[in-house]
Order: sequence, then structure tokens, then C-alpha cells
Amino acid sequence: MHISSHSMRTASMPLGMIVGALLCRQICALDAWSGNMLTPSLIFVMLFFTFCRVDLRAMRPTMMHLWLFVAQIAAALLLWFALSPFDTVVAQGAMICSLAPIAMAAVVIGGMLGADVENMATYSLLCNIATALVAPLVLSLAGNGECTLWQILAKVAPLLISPFVAAQLCRLAMPRVAGWFASHGRLSFYFWLVSLAIVIGRTTCFIIDYGTAESGKELLLAAVAGVICIAQFALGRAIGRRYGDVAAGGQSLGQKNTVLAIWMSQSFLDPLSCVAPTAYIVWQNIVNSYQLHKKRDL
Repeated sequence: MHISSHSMRTASMPLGMIVGALLCRQICALDAWSGNMLTPSLIFVMLFFTFCRVDLRAMRPTMMHLWLFVAQIAAALLLWFALSPFDTVVAQGAMICSLAPIAMAAVVIGGMLGADVENMATYSLLCNIATALVAPLVLSLAGNGECTLWQILAKVAPLLISPFVAAQLCRLAMPRVAGWFASHGRLSFYFWLVSLAIVIGRTTCFIIDYGTAESGKELLLAAVAGVICIAQFALGRAIGRRYGDVAAGGQSLGQKNTVLAIWMSQSFLDPLSCVAPTAYIVWQNIVNSYQLHKKRDL
């Protein structure tokens, strides 16, 4: 029976999550041996592939970018003020799922869904930097008040800006090499798949080792993350539809930098709140699998 490469890619996402969960101890040991450099290295490579397709001259901020960022911050504040009177930890978890900027891998998935790559690359750079400016204010409201601009910039800037600069220099100095990377951009999906398994493996180890007795609250945080995930993809697609790029809108608002979100929640909020962005990893990849499956059927 012939199995298309598209079907394999669609099935490989949940499979990657399962493998990451089952081999969590081995993955954590390997990541520790590498000095926690596996994920950053994979992110650099997959973004380099993608950014080799991006023409710097075609990158322009748009009104869609502004509305996506406004929706991101407004939703984070709304969730905090709406839920904090009832449960502070749940409110923190919900807030961080919205406050987190666009995932660095969102450009990869967006490109596979037919989004304008330059449009998404522009927003990815702007959103992560703008979030670093705004997040300390929001986290000082909802957390321990110790977050600074430089702490967040130090987390996002090297991983986002360095592959972009490297790709643009490659386009300028070695256009044929850059052309090869650009034409083989789909390989970045497989680098992302490995990074997904690593993130799930590390996340599974954290959940096992955290050992909290508050399982009811953990389930509530996971459920809230699922609702927020679906809502953000839907809202992003609605904004994108208004500006002629549905896929870019959906991925830009729905696919979150969960590694940053987990770090922020563990560092500046109640550590239990990180269950929400942890669950968000699973939810957003279920949505991505569904979108890639539907893309095949169109």
C-alpha cells in the first residue's frame, strides 16, 4: 500500500510526541550530556533552512501583525483579570499560554500550510522582541515581580536573530548555497520533529519528577490550555482571513513558544502554573496535525 509523504508527516507529529514521552529518561540524559544544547541547535538549523527563503526586502510590518500582537497581550490580561479572583494558579497558567510569543517553529509549519513565509518571518522577529518588552510588565502584575527585559531577550534573541542573520549573509555571499537550503526547506520539518520529541521528553520528566498531589488542578490547567489553544488558532485565522493570509494568522497567534512560556512560568510564577504551557505543547501539535491532514484533502 502506498503511503504519501504528506500522510507520513501528518502521522509523524503525534508519533514524535509518543516517542518523546516513552523515551523521556534517555532524552533527558542525552540533553544533559549535550549541555542542554540539543533543542537550541535544532531550532537554529530549522530556522536557517526557512530563513534562506526569506528576502529581507520583502519583510514589512503590516496591520495584521499589529492586530495579532494586540490580541496576544489583550487576551493575556483578560484571562488574568477574569480568572485570578477564582484561582491564582489557573489564572497564571491561562495568562502565560496567551502571553507567550509565536513559536520559532511556527514559520516552518506555516510554510507547509501555504502561509507567506516573509510575512510570518517578519512577525516572528517583531513579536518575540515586542513580547520581551511587554512581558516583564505583565509578569510583575501576575507574578513575583522579578522578571526583567534582559532576562527574556537573552532567552529569545540568540535563537531567533542568529539564524536569521546567518541565512541573510548566506543569501548575500553564497546565493547558490542559500538557494539549495531554500529549495530543501521541507527538511526543516524533520529537524522540528526531533526537537518536538526532545521537548516532550523533557516535559514528561518534569511532570514525573514534580510529584505534586494536586492532580485535580493539573487536569484543570491542562483543560484550560486546550480551550485557549483552540480559541487562539481560531482568532488568529479570523485576523489572517481579514488580511488574506489565514494560515499565517492562525499559526502566528496559535502556535506558541512553549519553551519560553514554561521557563517564564517556572521562574516568575507559581511553578505549578507551568502545567498549562506544558499541556499546550500537546494541544497545539494536535491542531497542527489536523491542519496538515486537512491541507492534504484540499
